[in-house]
Amino acid sequence: MKLLITGVAGFIGSKLALAAIRNGFEVVGVDDLSNGNLLNVPDKCQFFQFDLANTDAFINLPSDIDVILHLAGQSSGEISFDDPVSDLKRNTISTLNLINYGIRNNIKKIIYASSMSVYGATADYPVDEETPCNPLSCYGTSKLSSEMYLKIYQHQLPYIAFRMFNVYGPGQDLENSRQGMVSIYAASAVKHNKVLVKGSLDRFRDFIYIDDVVKIWLQAVINDKANNQIFNLASGSKTTVTQLLEKMKVFMPTISWYVSESTPGDQFGIHADLTKLHSYFGEYSSTGLSEGLRIFLSWAEKRIKENESPII
Repeated sequence: MKLLITGVAGFIGSKLALAAIRNGFEVVGVDDLSNGNLLNVPDKCQFFQFDLANTDAFINLPSDIDVILHLAGQSSGEISFDDPVSDLKRNTISTLNLINYGIRNNIKKIIYASSMSVYGATADYPVDEETPCNPLSCYGTSKLSSEMYLKIYQHQLPYIAFRMFNVYGPGQDLENSRQGMVSIYAASAVKHNKVLVKGSLDRFRDFIYIDDVVKIWLQAVINDKANNQIFNLASGSKTTVTQLLEKMKVFMPTISWYVSESTPGDQFGIHADLTKLHSYFGEYSSTGLSEGLRIFLSWAEKRIKENESPII
């Protein structure tokens, strides 16, 4: 099968592309390199550099793609307030363009990286996919809009949408201080031995290790029973900010932290109900947070201190 992976130079896209190639898929990748790094793109990936919001550029893409895996976009709720129009273009317009490209070329389906941000403020219980969506940020709004467009065109281009929770792991951008709680804290801990926490220590999240995400995405490529469905993609475990920092401290005993004001559109707390995901993809054991942090912090320390090129 031939896959088109958007955002292929980014954290999740590059990991997914490498795993797909190792599993025998042919991979075509697209990235505008606004955030991704060309060094992350696997050697055996046919690469195109352009902005998916530009409809003219699609003429260069192959027409014989089987499945689109769409991970490109602006992925920070905080940053989305800086330029909401740019966020809309990078998240929603790009998705609409890919839908049109998929329909024109009779592509089998599109798999979409949505976000937990579509839910907005929720009570302290595991949210399932039927939980009402009331996003708090421009980012969450653009992600929810993209989901709706996928639903509208589902009979012409089947879709699977994963509402991604807090993904972390080696390869994450350690220079971006406004996206990715674990990577932000890790980078600050390694560089300064101190972590700035923007918001309450009682906030809680659901952290999922990158390898677990890649495994489910590759299953989705061949799992047609999951077509035209939306799934939470998470570990299913609730972790407060304090608990996260304490787990980090096990591996970095000298770190400390301090608290400042929260960022615009930040969700206080959210964690996932995975009943639907398990019913379509089966039960699976996810990487525990302590083990994931051990691997990630070791990588981050090496990456920062040695100033290496991005590692896949």
